[in-house]
Amino acid sequence: MLRVAVVGGGCSGLQYKMDLQDGPANRDIVVESAGIRVVVDPKSALYVTGSELDYVEALQGGGFKVRNPNATSSCSCGESFSA
Repeated sequence: MLRVAVVGGGCSGLQYKMDLQDGPANRDIVVESAGIRVVVDPKSALYVTGSELDYVEALQGGGFKVRNPNATSSCSCGESFSA
């Protein structure tokens, strides 16, 4: 499963953290789309509800991209946000 979390840090104050894990922890929220299971802890869910997670293949700027309607601003590199 892919765990998505929001942690303090980055230029704008908050950043995404992603890890692979075997299963959800107690109280985790599990979302499944197109056969992919994503796990979010309740605190991080406050920041990522309504977000879209995509993977972009590109020579520069490739990787996971989050479109977060809760973000009020983001840094110029796109790695952190504020809400």
